[in-house]
Amino acid sequence: MGDLAGRWRELNKAYWDERVPIHLGAAFYDMVGFRARPDSLKDFETAEVGDVRGKRLIHLQCHFGRDTLSWAVRGAQVTGLDFSPPAIKAASQLATELGIDARFLTADVYDAVSAVEGETFDIVYVSFGALNWLPDISRWASVVAELLAPAGYLYLAEFHPFSFVLDDETASTVTHDYFDEGPEASGGPGTYADEAATTEDNETVEWRHSLSTVVSAIAGAGLRIQFLHEHDYTFYLQRQSLVRHDGDIYRHPEGAPRIPLTYSIRAEKA
Repeated sequence: MGDLAGRWRELNKAYWDERVPIHLGAAFYDMVGFRARPDSLKDFETAEVGDVRGKRLIHLQCHFGRDTLSWAVRGAQVTGLDFSPPAIKAASQLATELGIDARFLTADVYDAVSAVEGETFDIVYVSFGALNWLPDISRWASVVAELLAPAGYLYLAEFHPFSFVLDDETASTVTHDYFDEGPEASGGPGTYADEAATTEDNETVEWRHSLSTVVSAIAGAGLRIQFLHEHDYTFYLQRQSLVRHDGDIYRHPEGAPRIPLTYSIRAEKA
């Protein structure tokens, strides 16, 4: 694991570069539907973030920009940043195709401050499946704080770390150590968006940061936490024990004990 952990950026970048074209064509992302109605945001995200008209928003680890462009449609002045050149190229092409004003930059998230040349933002937005690719959450939180203008805020929506410690079939047995945050070698052929896809770059390195690690890092960067909300639903078949409800909402079966599957945090810069 030591050798893999030392190559985490190289391995993870190759993994994501290869999967951009797969994701663009996958039913999971429904790009036909998105082109017809560019809105991929979750209801609780738009409710918790509020009115973004005229706000400067940067989306860190934006992949190919669906959520970034969704905020632009709502009136934000958006910048999307990702370390994958194919993802940023696809995002820029999508913005041009849809006639949406957006800026996309290729950079590692830890280099975001220099990538935007010291510009600051009203909102730093980070969403599902972002933090597990980063080894140092305190460093990430410091970057977020530097990106924020005074009275600006971080909005983070993520998969809840506790949901990954339970068994896949029934979610009734603790099978993983919650406090073992990694690094963890993972991966395999295909992708969550298309498990049958043929892929070559399949090795990844991930970290399962505890909720306390994330909250403490944000507070330690000098941001004032306005709320932490935990949600008992998620947006894909995160484990086999989940049941699909209306749209792309997945919950535990009726009568089963509920656990948090996702969470959201808003934290303001003084």
